[in-house]
Amino acid sequence: MQMEGDVTPNYVSLISVLPAVSGLGALEIGKWVHYFAVRNGIKIDLMLGSALIDMYSKCGSIEEALQLFESLSQKNVITWNSIITGLAIHGRAKDALDHFTKMQESGVSPNDVTYISVLTACSHAGLVDKGMSIFNQMVQTDGLKPRIEHYGCMVDLLGRAGRLQEAENLLLKMPGEPDDVVLKALLGACKKHGNIEIGERVAKRLLEIDPQDGAPYVALSNMYASLANWDGVTETRLKMKENDVKKDPGCSWIEVNGSIHEFVVADESHAKTKDIYMMLEEIKDRLSLAGYKPDTSQVLLRMDDAEKESVLSYHSEKIAVAFGLISTRRETMVKVVKNLRICDDCHSTIKLVSKIYGRRIIVRDRKRFHHFENGSCSCMDYW
Repeated sequence: MQMEGDVTPNYVSLISVLPAVSGLGALEIGKWVHYFAVRNGIKIDLMLGSALIDMYSKCGSIEEALQLFESLSQKNVITWNSIITGLAIHGRAKDALDHFTKMQESGVSPNDVTYISVLTACSHAGLVDKGMSIFNQMVQTDGLKPRIEHYGCMVDLLGRAGRLQEAENLLLKMPGEPDDVVLKALLGACKKHGNIEIGERVAKRLLEIDPQDGAPYVALSNMYASLANWDGVTETRLKMKENDVKKDPGCSWIEVNGSIHEFVVADESHAKTKDIYMMLEEIKDRLSLAGYKPDTSQVLLRMDDAEKESVLSYHSEKIAVAFGLISTRRETMVKVVKNLRICDDCHSTIKLVSKIYGRRIIVRDRKRFHHFENGSCSCMDYW
């Protein structure tokens, strides 16, 4: 649009492009869009301000989101929802709840979207009792009718905390049929806590909704493998093959100097592959010296430990982190976006990498942000 020169991007152009920037987590491009608005005198009103807050949050810079939020002279429910959602996905549950209180004190009434954000914050922090209290407040005090998304948050809240039977009971009692999002929240919790009994029931319901969805097959296969039930693994994979179901490949991407670099597992397509793999070897050696041993239980395949360690070494987020380390200055934060949930071994590895290399690293996975610094993660290992 700019290269054509005939039409100048306007307010609507920026509102339209910001969700794409947010989806990629491309912070530098997002900052440029913000600067473009200021330079061209485009008013940052409630709608554009909310879109920019959402962009900064989803691109990993919650501090800049907060600064922009505070700078707005007026705030409506959409603006408050944007910042509460941002704080929630960054694992800052206390701040999200504080902003929820301030929102009400300022005279702005929460809507159904607000409650989704607040319940998400409780879920990520394991605040089960608080979440249940807020759900009751929504229904009994504010008189809002729960949507399927609210039930999904509650199932996720209970499931993450290991209260799987309560989560399933809630799912059975909710009005109407649960959708795939709600069921996948419970299935993910079953996988995390190793409850194959409930997991099989949930997977069956998911496959009734969409027999071509690969997620329930993969979750079931992983649960069977974790129990060394290789017959169950084989049967599940045969069903996938018979139904021509494809598994979503894991991929990670990182923005460096305004360009997006994407990686898949064991990726060797990048122009700097040789340098990346040298860094991966260095990381592996330094982790070993620090006493770290790969968590081979995360590789749910029948192979020996050496092969499992090799598979773990080349997960896409590790490749992206290695590329970030060799491509940015020491004081620069490394930000990686992943399309799936980060695995336990990658999480443990990146914690140690942040300490060994003295780097701040952020990984945004399918559900939330992980801020790694000096050997710790903002999620406190609860995700």
